[in-house]
Amino acid sequence: MKKIFLITCSSLLFSIKCFGQVTQSQLDSAGENPGNWLTYSGTYKSQRYSTLDEVDTGNVSKLELKWVFQAQSLEAFEATPLVVDSIIYLTEAPNTVYALDAETGRTFWRYQHDPSIDARPCCGRVNRGLAIANDSLYMATIDAKLLSLDAVTGVLKWQIDVADPALGYAMTLAPLVIKDKVIVGVAGGEYGIRGFIAAFDLETGEERWRFYTIPGPGEPGHESWDSGSWEHGGASIWLTGSYDPTLNLTYWGVGNPGPDWNPEQRPGDNLYSDSVVALNPDTGELVWHFQFTPNDDYDYDSIQIPVLADFQLNDLSSGKYMLWANRNGFYYLLDRTNGKFLKGTPFVKVNWASGLDETGRPIETPQGPEKVTFPGVQGGTNWYSPSYSPQTELFYVTAWENYGSIFIPQDITYVPGRIFGGGALGGPIPGAANLPAFGNQPINTWTSEVGNGAILALDPKSGEQVWRYPMNDIGHSGILTTAGNLLFSGNREGLFFALNAKTGEILWHQRLGGQGNNGPITFLHNNQQRIATAMGNSLFVYGLKK
Repeated sequence: MKKIFLITCSSLLFSIKCFGQVTQSQLDSAGENPGNWLTYSGTYKSQRYSTLDEVDTGNVSKLELKWVFQAQSLEAFEATPLVVDSIIYLTEAPNTVYALDAETGRTFWRYQHDPSIDARPCCGRVNRGLAIANDSLYMATIDAKLLSLDAVTGVLKWQIDVADPALGYAMTLAPLVIKDKVIVGVAGGEYGIRGFIAAFDLETGEERWRFYTIPGPGEPGHESWDSGSWEHGGASIWLTGSYDPTLNLTYWGVGNPGPDWNPEQRPGDNLYSDSVVALNPDTGELVWHFQFTPNDDYDYDSIQIPVLADFQLNDLSSGKYMLWANRNGFYYLLDRTNGKFLKGTPFVKVNWASGLDETGRPIETPQGPEKVTFPGVQGGTNWYSPSYSPQTELFYVTAWENYGSIFIPQDITYVPGRIFGGGALGGPIPGAANLPAFGNQPINTWTSEVGNGAILALDPKSGEQVWRYPMNDIGHSGILTTAGNLLFSGNREGLFFALNAKTGEILWHQRLGGQGNNGPITFLHNNQQRIATAMGNSLFVYGLKK
């Protein structure tokens, strides 16, 4: 572990302005202060929508590059920056933190955590960002540690072990701060872990509560696992949750059960895998859950970001909803006060189920041997952030269309610290070169359909498609929408673009030479709007020409 201090808030040479503490009140009302970007998804509602409107449909063509930050890591750049009073806090894979000047991108300080050699995240040595509260930053690491850093100097305040990386536990998500706690979840579902979400004291790192995503003996939901399969059932957490301060509920998407593709080794619904769980952030108590894909055959992690939106649906409506485009290919509308299923409809080609019943449970139509299942293993969408615009009243998702895989289940024995996949895949899988061999077979290359990418605009009340922006390549980038009636996103070809959020018309684009792997953000610097995105191994920051 090493720390490199380049300059600090006290430096007269650069005389940077020290920011005030980020309070819980500021986090609660982050949407009312769009000059900063205070959480992974911008606000607790996770809409990735900003009320900034200096850049709009009329002048977006005048965007110019202001500066570029070049990462030293060649791992995928999946982090979303935080911005506090023109200071940008950014993680570089696997676990290095930077404080940057929003004016030029110069580094104020850098902190590097060197992960243990036991760290073994299944799908890349990545990190998706930080949380901030008071004068502290919080980072989760790929060797399952949680760190607190001084936001002004980069000095390590405390470090704790959350889980054992030798058993496959890792953390790749950005933490979420709620009140006096920082909340994280563990990845590692492909190693036969038992997933959990845990909360830690902001000041000391002391664990305050832990919620296991697989219920133990005597707990509600334990009966949904057969015999001892629950002990190594996965159900990991690798994306950041959302929070409703009024309801005092925090919402988290839960990953697939293990072994991934052999449900016969784990009969039952396998709660709370492939679910959204609503927890009391003070106690960790489960208030409600909704399961999208019971006894998941296809690795359809439900780790997508829970997007919270308020609108009127009918006279009996609570007005408080959760919008969810699931990896399984269905869009869901849930009442976030109680988890009630309200609406569900496919947003991409689906053949593993013919539809959803009145409770939202899938009506499954399994495909036979050597038959292509839609969507494929990477899903109709995946971990990249969607967006909801209260201005257009549309929900936007990065989708993989007409994409399928062949699933080949196999028996597998659990071995601590080894992949616990239970199957193999047939067909050319997008990104397959980065995936491990599961079970006893590597991924092979016969008979499948690769499909194409698209940005979809959905009516959140019905799930119907309003417009579609097709892409030649799959999109790995999340989505940002703004009050300037703009949508920003990117794709694997390195195209960063702006669309008219109402119509899907492309208005501006830049080719940046590297794959987009995170969601764009926007903020103010010197009262001027900036747009930032990570493409390839660099962070690009844009503003209007003067």
